[in-house]
Amino acid sequence: FKQSRKDDIWLVDFYAPWCGHCKKLEPIWNEVGIEMKNMGSPVKVGKMDATSYASLAAEFGVRGYPTIKLLKGDLAYNYRGPRTKDDIIDFAHRVSGALIRPLPSKQMFEHVQRRHRVFFVYVGGESPLKEKYVDAASELIVYSYFFAASEDVVPESVVLREVPAVLVFKDDTYFIYDEFEDGDLESWITRERFQNYLTVDGFLLYELGDTGKLVVIAVIDEKNTSIEHTRLKSVIQEVAQDYKAHFRRDFHFGHMDGNEYINSLLMDELTVPTVVVLNTSNQQYFLLDRQIENASDMVRFIDNILNGTVEAQGGDSILQRLKRIMFDARTTVVSIFKSSPLMGCFLFGLPLGVISIMCYGIYSADTDGGYMEEQYEISKSEMEGQDFMEESREQQEPSDGEPVMPPMHEPKDALEKKKD
Repeated sequence: FKQSRKDDIWLVDFYAPWCGHCKKLEPIWNEVGIEMKNMGSPVKVGKMDATSYASLAAEFGVRGYPTIKLLKGDLAYNYRGPRTKDDIIDFAHRVSGALIRPLPSKQMFEHVQRRHRVFFVYVGGESPLKEKYVDAASELIVYSYFFAASEDVVPESVVLREVPAVLVFKDDTYFIYDEFEDGDLESWITRERFQNYLTVDGFLLYELGDTGKLVVIAVIDEKNTSIEHTRLKSVIQEVAQDYKAHFRRDFHFGHMDGNEYINSLLMDELTVPTVVVLNTSNQQYFLLDRQIENASDMVRFIDNILNGTVEAQGGDSILQRLKRIMFDARTTVVSIFKSSPLMGCFLFGLPLGVISIMCYGIYSADTDGGYMEEQYEISKSEMEGQDFMEESREQQEPSDGEPVMPPMHEPKDALEKKKD
């Protein structure tokens, strides 16, 4: 495979047999392989046990499991999107094709509009702007489609102030890149590569961190059909649609099913349904300071965030990092005991048992040492008493005719102590 892989385009899943996420991906991956083969795709689909071929996996930069890569010549593109069949296949088609795809006719342009939710178009001939566009596409092809067209192919509804130009088409409208207002082209494409309203999950939140935008999320239970759950979701959708020109540069909007991931991110228990505004680049968040009644009320809350009236919580300070370490450790321990109590007892009981034995041994050694020292002190005092008695006898002169008292022998232990 290592020697012949450059002859073909490969979509490879690098996995580990013990990895739980890899096991969840396996049936999806099998569906990807079957569908790609049935549609006649030039991309070959495979999987590799990265633990058995660790050196080869390291050569491709595999640092976690599962890792999905598309290998095209000397290039290797990482997939960082949702683990769904359609998203993975779309990634394979996008990256395996041409970097900049031409749009030769209006019919082709309309076909692309119907097929893709977000795509970028360069309009014009050769220019420094096109060079920047090609460079940006080579880095960001893993995220979006890039096309090129002449001015007469662009739909009549599109009004161009000047040519050449770069446009993004999404949310049933378009936006034109302005170097003065938007800065670097690649950064602008990174910020605009998502739709304005999204169904949010953990993977997507991680990707949204690169945009630098805040994310307004309605945290709901999609299985719950109560009025409050559906109302909050519809309010966020209304704001995203009606105020996209006003908030496009600073916010994304969406909803998330369930609060489990948000709880781990915020290190707090959120009541569902609710609205939370996340800054995924620095882990700050904003919670509602009042009840949201309608779209206008939601707009006022977002405006208050922009002008600094609403206080940000969380962040990435040293204190917050320490708090997160403790939270993650506690969460890990609880999850282990919930999933496998016996394994939890073994993992944590064995080290605690060893530490307890060591502590007992240290305590016992200290106690014996104290006893010996005490015994030594007693023997020393006895020796001093015996010396005093000998001196007293030597100072006394015996009377005539009185028998002299025989000398008292020192205890054997005292003599040995004295000798030492």
